[in-house]
Formats: sequence, C-alpha cells, structure tokens
Amino acid sequence: MKYDFTTIIDRHGKDAIAVDLPDHFSPYKRGVQLKEGFDQIPMWVADMNFPAVPSIPKAIIARAEHTTYGYFEASKEYYDAIINWQKTRNGVEGLEKEHIGYENGVLGGVASALRVFCSQGDKVLVHAPTYVGFTGTLTNNGFDIVHSYLVKDEDGVWRMDYEDMERKIKEQKIHAAIMCSPHNPTGRVWERWELEKAMDIFKRNDVFVVSDEIWSDIILYANKHIPTQSVSEDAKNRTVAIYAPSKTFNLAGLVGSYHIIYSKYLRDRIAKESSLCHYNSMNVLSMHALIGAYGEEGAEWVGELRETIGQNVQYACDYIAEHFKGVEVSKPQGTYMLFLDCSKWCEEHGKTIDEVQRAGYEVGVLWQDGRAFFGPCAIRMNLALPLSRVKEAFDRLDKYVFNA
Repeated sequence: MKYDFTTIIDRHGKDAIAVDLPDHFSPYKRGVQLKEGFDQIPMWVADMNFPAVPSIPKAIIARAEHTTYGYFEASKEYYDAIINWQKTRNGVEGLEKEHIGYENGVLGGVASALRVFCSQGDKVLVHAPTYVGFTGTLTNNGFDIVHSYLVKDEDGVWRMDYEDMERKIKEQKIHAAIMCSPHNPTGRVWERWELEKAMDIFKRNDVFVVSDEIWSDIILYANKHIPTQSVSEDAKNRTVAIYAPSKTFNLAGLVGSYHIIYSKYLRDRIAKESSLCHYNSMNVLSMHALIGAYGEEGAEWVGELRETIGQNVQYACDYIAEHFKGVEVSKPQGTYMLFLDCSKWCEEHGKTIDEVQRAGYEVGVLWQDGRAFFGPCAIRMNLALPLSRVKEAFDRLDKYVFNA
C-alpha cells in the first residue's frame, strides 16, 4: 500500500482519550488491575489509530503559517470540496452551496433538527441497537425515545422491522425519526429498497427524518452507500442529512460537520435553531482540514483505508467463528466497529457480561460495554488499528477470556 496502516502509534500524552482514559470510562480507576506484561490496546471509542492522510496536515500547516487567525467565512473551496466529494463518492447531483450548512458536530445537528421538528416531550423513533450519542442527545433535549429493534434474518443480517416501525409511529403519534446510515453499532449498509420502504412509511405518516451519514465513506467489500435523500423526491425534502470528515479521516478533535438540506422551509428554520446558542461556528483550521481531506489524495487514502478495515473485519469475524463458541457477530458491511453478542457464551459459562469485560480489561483489551447501545449482553469493538494489534487483541481474548 502507498499509505501507512501498519505503524503502531504511541498516542499517550497527545490528548487522546482512546489511550489516556477519562475517569468515567477507565476500568483501572474502578478496581480493575492491568496484569503485568500487558499493554493497553485501544478498541473502544470510535476514532482511528492510523496516521492521517498527508494532505490534511499539509493543508492545516499551510494555513497556520499565515499567522493571522481572525474572523472568516467559509470559502468557495470548502463548498466545492463537499459538492465534489458527494458527487464522486455518492453520485449526488444538483447539490449547491445553499443546501450545505455548518454544524459543530453531527449530534448538534441532530438536536437542532429535532428542535424544529418536535416539541419537548415529543417521541422520536430510533432503531436499536442505538448509538449512545443519540440516547444522550435526545434525552438531554427533552425528547422521548421510542425504539424499534432491528432483527436478524436467516443469514444473520440486521434488518429493519417495518411493521414494528409503522405500528409504533401510529400508536405513539410520532412525527420524527432518526436514521443511522450506515448503522452504528451493527455496521449495516442499507440497500436502496430498504431505504425506500422506510421512507415510504415516513411519508405516509408525516414523519420528518434526520439521517446521520457520518460513516458513509467507510463502506466495506462490494457494498454501496445510498444517501437517504436520494431514494425519492419526497425523501429529498423530508430528510436532514448530516455528514462529517471526522470519522473518515480521524478529525473529531478538530470539530466540524455539515448538513445537507434541500427544503428551504426546513433549511431556514434549522439554520436559525443552530445559531441560537451563538456557538455553532466553524474553526478556520477545521475548514482547511476538510479541504485537504476531500481531494484526490484523500480519496485514494480512503480506498486503502477501506481495504485495511475490510481485512481487519474479516480476520476478526473468522477468528470469532472459529475460536469463540457462543459469541455471535453479524459481519459489518460498513464502519470499523464490531458488535458482539455474548449472550450464549455467558449462559453456557455461567458468567456475566461485566465479568467478560473485566477479563478483557485485565489483559489490556479496551473494549466498550454494549449495554449503552441497547445490547443487553453485548460488547462494541473498534477495529481501526494496525492488523498486528487486532491479532494481538484476539489472541489475548482467546487465551484469557473466552477460552481461559
């Protein structure tokens, strides 16, 4: 490969919560002891352990060397980069500058959209398993969450339960929903017919949609991302789509997302809502990071990133199937996360999910409690790190956790 996805980077002391664990997460501040001879392998929070594509620091440094950092507006290059990226990656035609708006983060965009769609106390439909960020954002903003659980088909593929969705929408008078595409934490990449069927339900029941598509660049194997807004003219005008380069290029620490809204009615109101805190403002270096990312070199780098993550996912899923009897996982079609169901293993071995997680922490595997994602006996794992570290982690899990 042209780019580096094999170097093990020491992130300690570089402001990375993935390794310098916050108090609320760190098991080592809650009585767990790291056994002697083991280092920590970060596999929890959803950021990557790879060096950034060189075009990003190049763009940031070039701007930083001009030592004035005063008030500014987003440049034409910024909007052109987004429009070109969406066209070349997702086949989006007709996207214009006026359709694009800045958001400090995807979750901030979700909150702004829902405050336009809903009143406090209104119910919002969300699929489960559920990204933990949705839970916090909706709860903190006074909305009631109604879960519609995804179900696995006979091939173990996560699917939407359309009957359940429509029944809950009607019975609970729901007029707003969140789509997560690709889905976090399951890694499902929705097919066009699936999105069409969901959006038809939302149209029939007058439900507005927020579509979180932050993972849309990290699509694995032969799968293809279909923008929710692209499936029909009604979907185009019923949906607020939110994107960011942060997951694709590991830029969460720079802050910066954007929404795409075609409906002027919604666009004007959401822009107003986003502005009310007086803190939804772009950072000049974040702008140049996006421009550096959304170019030819960034596209080439993403191609290699997807290949690398695909190899990691294949290795992990094959290893689980061969060595971890009773642990189930649906092979992700996108994202770099695994969502392990340990229900059968725990039942067979008389263990709790807390004991499983603790055993992993003791040998340095920093994985994430899946219960926060509404998986009752689940663990979420990040595979965006060199394959050598993935192999080391699964070797430890084999020897000291699932086959100890």
